Amino acid sequence: MKKIGIFYGSTTGTTESVAEQIASHLGVGSSEVYNVGNTDAKVAEEYELLILGSSTWGSGELQDDWYDFLEQLAGKNLSGKKIALFGCGDAMSFGSTFCDAVGIIYEKLQGTGATFIGTVDPSDYTYDASTAEIDGQLVGLLIDENNEADKTELRIQNWTDALKKEI
Repeated sequence: MKKIGIFYGSTTGTTESVAEQIASHLGVGSSEVYNVGNTDAKVAEEYELLILGSSTWGSGELQDDWYDFLEQLAGKNLSGKKIALFGCGDAMSFGSTFCDAVGIIYEKLQGTGATFIGTVDPSDYTYDASTAEIDGQLVGLLIDENNEADKTELRIQNWTDALKKEI
């Protein structure tokens, strides 16, 4: 299996918890799971697969710790690397910007040479709009712990199983 690094930004701990669950499903050790708030993007160069996760805040904004890290990461040549995205949001209260942070990361890393994997069929989700939906597919795993916590475990299991086939 490729060398996997998981990078997340989390304010309340939800995205951190999801990152840890993803790591567990993929057999990734805790030393390979990084909080972007205290990690230099140079660390990402060590990995073949980058799994990037952010919660969405305000009116569809990135989690605060992501801004500097994402700017650094976007300046790197990521050719030959694969990127899988995940995010947390609230589809009920913020249905028109559900998990937009995932879409922001996806958009910002276009042109870096990386290949994106891990798309998800949106038919199991209920939301009004999301920048994470492109051409009828979600560009990554979206989690709504506020309203659909009962679906989180299965969504993570299905997504990580699919990732294993793509890596």
